[in-house]
Amino acid sequence: MKVKNYYKNLPHKTIERLSQYRRALLICLDNGKSHIFSHEIANIQHITPVQVRRDLMLIGYSGTLRKGYNIEDLVDVISDIIDNKDGIKAAIIGMGNLGKAISKYIRGKRHKLDIVAGFDSNPEKIGKTFKGIKCYDVESIEDEIKSQNIKLGILTVPAANAKDTTQHLVNAGIKGILNYTPMPVNVPEGVYLEEYDMITTLEKVAFYIKVHEEELEKEKNAKKEVALKGKAK
Repeated sequence: MKVKNYYKNLPHKTIERLSQYRRALLICLDNGKSHIFSHEIANIQHITPVQVRRDLMLIGYSGTLRKGYNIEDLVDVISDIIDNKDGIKAAIIGMGNLGKAISKYIRGKRHKLDIVAGFDSNPEKIGKTFKGIKCYDVESIEDEIKSQNIKLGILTVPAANAKDTTQHLVNAGIKGILNYTPMPVNVPEGVYLEEYDMITTLEKVAFYIKVHEEELEKEKNAKKEVALKGKAK
């Protein structure tokens, strides 16, 4: 099935979910499953079947009432949308604990997205290889990114270095930046920026835990009041 050109206007959240669908579908394929229904995908992703069907309708894909979606075919369609035909080379800037962890997790997971270089200012790391990724001096970042045709930069440097490093990436011709630092950065038009703030994410999770516990406490107190009123009678 050929992907229609209107996928370029897909909402960002839909793109995120398509990536999640593909990971789940690949696991299903590995387990010998050939077809899947929208409610099964929804259960895996903890969303509604309506949302799954809406996303797949947006990319012009449909299943059958009897068998659902062909998993292999759907994986191919999602891959045509998400992946670059020639692949994308990425680099990690900041080979500290976070940078190494990200490189270990990502490298080799997608053949169309490959981390080919790391950069750091620590002399003890420069020239060494971590999980198959050579670490270069951050001073050579512009030359290396241009020479290796790297298009995506993963920023894990200290917050104080985030803005200057981002500028070097932009100067080198980087087209997309994933910022893991707590420092917001600015990029010019034509460079896609995704900022992931782990502290904010943790605080959001903590907030919902707090809300849930407060609700439980209210229910507990309400039951006590009912019990006390019953005894009073």
